Amino acid sequence: MTQIEHARRGEITQTMQEVAAQEQIPVEVLRERIAAGQIVIIKNHRGRSRAVGIGAGLRTKVNASIGTSSDIVDEELEIRKARIAQESGADTLMELSVGGDLDRIRRLIIQNVELPVGNVPLYQAFCEAKRKYGSADRLDDAMLFDLIERQCSDGIAFMAVHCGINWLSIERLRKQGYRYGGLVSKGGASMVRWMIKNNRDNPLYEKFDRVVEILKKYDVVLSLGNGMRAGAIHDSSDRAMIQELVINCELAEIGRDMGCQTMVEGPGHVPLDEIEQNIQLQKRMSGGAPYYVLGPITTDVAPGYDHVTAAIGAASSARYGADLICYITPAEHLALPHEEDVREGVRICKIAAYIGDMVKYGRRDRDRDLAKARRDLDWERQFALALYGDTARAIRESRQPAEERSCTMCGAYCALENVNSCFREELERSPKK
Repeated sequence: MTQIEHARRGEITQTMQEVAAQEQIPVEVLRERIAAGQIVIIKNHRGRSRAVGIGAGLRTKVNASIGTSSDIVDEELEIRKARIAQESGADTLMELSVGGDLDRIRRLIIQNVELPVGNVPLYQAFCEAKRKYGSADRLDDAMLFDLIERQCSDGIAFMAVHCGINWLSIERLRKQGYRYGGLVSKGGASMVRWMIKNNRDNPLYEKFDRVVEILKKYDVVLSLGNGMRAGAIHDSSDRAMIQELVINCELAEIGRDMGCQTMVEGPGHVPLDEIEQNIQLQKRMSGGAPYYVLGPITTDVAPGYDHVTAAIGAASSARYGADLICYITPAEHLALPHEEDVREGVRICKIAAYIGDMVKYGRRDRDRDLAKARRDLDWERQFALALYGDTARAIRESRQPAEERSCTMCGAYCALENVNSCFREELERSPKK
């Protein structure tokens, strides 16, 4: 039985209790929101995965993606990247390999981290069809659904399935004259090509009930993938993207009604002024299903710094109601990420999610406490309260000041050191002490 089925029967599971304790909310509130389809709990049914709650009223979560490419196949590198993502604070992990022994890599990643691991089944499906038949266009339904079952049985906790692509969404793409940035989702582009070459509708859409039944069997969370997401801000919110969102929101309702935990995936490149309307649209059409977004990236002119442009979008997304944000690394659009790219990508996305939650939930106590520590020149307290105190400490210690209480930015001219004593009496009587 799935978490949503338990919740609808009024039953509180141990997993619900675990998540409620993490989030510091009443477990009955959590159960009600799971029953309503507004929260999902992601957890591998095999291995040592922790449970992660995603959705209404919960802390905005961050996903990190790793995986081999056809050019770089290094299992140990991917394991190290997965561990770095976990150490850096990622809440979930997606294993997106397309090179090497894909079954082996997936199982190794699941075994080597405590994070719930997700994936995109179309990646391996098209890879296997190409190896077996010489062409990804020859993928058949039996191979596809057998693979989905195999991945679920291995312990995949959530699965991005491209069910929202059908002839209607392709027609929208054609009628609008394609796109400035093309079709950038690997899974989405491969499925569109498969449909055109085979003159067949998407089997993941045609046989959606079968997708749901397989995932429901293992209580794998269905993440309705966005194969029509914009890969350029000038394509944002176009008819193809919105058409797929409409379909995915309808499928989310069907999936929930069938007893499968379900969330919806959102866009990748969106200008800052369109983020709020995108999130409001998804929430309204899906009945409040958790929303999983890729940043979004907010400008196309900063390759090498796309982790920054995406962090700007992520803070806004979290503020307006996005529930899970996929990180972007400095290598985005340029190369396969390495270890330091993963570390930097997770950290900056976590900071962005924190900033969004400050507004979404009004959680600002930590900022107040760090401000007081900074005023009092209490460096150890500052490092303890910082999101990444190790970085702050390393920077300070690399440039030792002449005066222990100050830093090398101001030295003997520290504003706080010079003026704090003038307000000592007022501070003693103030709640700001």
